[in-house]
Amino acid sequence: MLISQFAEHTGVPATTLRFYESAGLAPAGRTDSGYRVYGDRDVDRVAFIQTAKHVGLPLGEIRELLAVWEHDPCAEVRAQLRPKMAARLDEAATRTAELAAFTDTLRHALAQLDDLPDRAEPCDAGCGFLAPQPRTQVVDPPFAAPGAAITVPVDPPIACSLDAADHGERVHRWQQVLVDVVREPGPADVRLRLPIDRVGALAELAAAEQHCCPFYEFDLHLRGTEVILDVGAPAAAAEMVRALFGDGTSAPPAR
Repeated sequence: MLISQFAEHTGVPATTLRFYESAGLAPAGRTDSGYRVYGDRDVDRVAFIQTAKHVGLPLGEIRELLAVWEHDPCAEVRAQLRPKMAARLDEAATRTAELAAFTDTLRHALAQLDDLPDRAEPCDAGCGFLAPQPRTQVVDPPFAAPGAAITVPVDPPIACSLDAADHGERVHRWQQVLVDVVREPGPADVRLRLPIDRVGALAELAAAEQHCCPFYEFDLHLRGTEVILDVGAPAAAAEMVRALFGDGTSAPPAR
């Protein structure tokens, strides 16, 4: 099958197939004319990649597993894959607990909001619970009584937890969603205007980006037939913001 036929058969876009090839995941054969060509085994390979991505495995681990999948017995694939799946399950359980705690925080904030007096005056310090609060962690102080602890603010680090291959795929996905994006002035570091049919893809990407790069802040606003994406980040992350979303004079750069 040529790449267009293979994309239709597998449901994987041709752009993604080209990225898989460049990342060393799904090499394609070539015709005498230089066109990419795929066979039945490639269908199984791409299905393996898509399934592994669906359960949260990074591309680096998928590449290692593919080497086992290609040459070793199925039992060895299972032996390699099971501990990775168990680790993802533990991560999912942790994130579920964090989400439950965040849900409780929202319920508490909503209850406080409902208890505010109905008055005509502007908000004052009594409305302060609506403002974002600095994240904290408990640490043992260097000079304190035994067992004592202090609470200090903790800002998210200006770093991304993705490896090079996964970061390349993430940039590729942003490029696909941000085609023909319109940049406009706004309160955030970056404000982008797109058709509203991309809101689902934007929300998914923003959530994924914040999970690996927690210093980002994303806000989505619906405006008729369009969606507005506001992106905020600390000043120290300006270069990373420009690399992902452009510098205001052009579309987000290609990688």
